[in-house]
Amino acid sequence: LDRGFPRSPRGALKVARTVAAVAALLCFGVSHAPGACTALAAAEAAFTTLFLLLYLLRLDKQLPWLCWPLADIFNSVVAALFLLIVCLFAVIVQTNHGTVAGGVIGLILLVLCVVDAVLLFKKISFNGPRGSISPAK
Repeated sequence: LDRGFPRSPRGALKVARTVAAVAALLCFGVSHAPGACTALAAAEAAFTTLFLLLYLLRLDKQLPWLCWPLADIFNSVVAALFLLIVCLFAVIVQTNHGTVAGGVIGLILLVLCVVDAVLLFKKISFNGPRGSISPAK
């Protein structure tokens, strides 16, 4: 168990994403919003919770066959695209106050997804060194 992860910037961002996704899910669920809004918020809450648990339990180190930060970036970018479409639709249509609140929280979640993707992208070095570098003789 990595007790320092929730206090790190990436960990705090994952916790904030999870809380925002659950809040959006509750707003959409209570207001009987269209199914796409509720399903997207539920999927984002589930995926973010899974990635949070993955890093918290250090499973990314035990399962090295997948580049977990790259998968996390892919998740963040895809979620941001879907959140942009669905939450703008929820805010523009304005069926009731709960849907608008869920849409606004979803747009905040969109910003958190973009920040998370940028932080993760800065962490990955695609052409960086992989071990000790010794000069050629």
